[in-house]
Amino acid sequence: MTVTDLGKAPDSLSLDPEEARRLRNARIDRVAKWVLPALVFVIMIVGWDRLVVWNEIPHYILPSPGKVIETLVKDWAMLFEALLVTLQITLMALAVAVIGGVGLAVLFNQSRFAEMSFYPYAVILQVTPVVSIAPLIFIYVDSRTAGLLLCAWIVAFFPILANTTLGLNSTDHNLRDLFRIYGASRWQRLRYLQLPSALPYFLGGLRIAGGLSLIGAIVAEYVAGTGGIGSGLAFRILEASYRLNAPRMFAALLLIAVTGVVIFAGLSFLSHMLLRKWHESALKRET
Repeated sequence: MTVTDLGKAPDSLSLDPEEARRLRNARIDRVAKWVLPALVFVIMIVGWDRLVVWNEIPHYILPSPGKVIETLVKDWAMLFEALLVTLQITLMALAVAVIGGVGLAVLFNQSRFAEMSFYPYAVILQVTPVVSIAPLIFIYVDSRTAGLLLCAWIVAFFPILANTTLGLNSTDHNLRDLFRIYGASRWQRLRYLQLPSALPYFLGGLRIAGGLSLIGAIVAEYVAGTGGIGSGLAFRILEASYRLNAPRMFAALLLIAVTGVVIFAGLSFLSHMLLRKWHESALKRET
């Protein structure tokens, strides 16, 4: 063995070319996953700024990125208070959607008659635009918070219901037969077989519902249209549009976008932590 060979890392001596290629591609993918979106973001921001400067666009029509950040800092207290109101409705709607969606999914799985009776109405609620239902809700519901929560829940609960129902019904029939052979009761099959099997489906629906609950809260705030103390980000956007305060509109939109990304990232992390050791969707793929 030469001096050059002794200087090489042990891994490089034991890896065949194919394995080395896989590791190299995996490293490239890990770096590109963060670098490419950041590069696109920088290009978009620079292009936006140059578009405003070169065309001398007034800030009340299209503010520059710097003007948006300046407004965000200046109006932070007001916008952060509105963000907390919107976030409260969003998280409450998501929690109620999880409870209602999973509960109905279990009921549908245990009773075919319940599924045949009520599932079509769940579909009707999903396909009916919430913006058309919201005015009726605010007529019949006295509490503004309850009305906002109901609107956001209508949007968010169906993905959880549909995905969890699919997961409960997609359990391997061979395993179901095995449980029956060993005399497991219906609830034992549900607890030890069907619910674990449905977990990936439920988490997929949860990631979708997280974004939809935020959308539902924003739409409900638009329809409610009430201002003052306790107003969310949607009202602040409407208020800013009436005053031609485009920088504040963009600042509020930025907060909404960041909030949506944070919710999706948090739910994706939760899904990864729950599935990473056993489910194919979370295991590391070979390149």
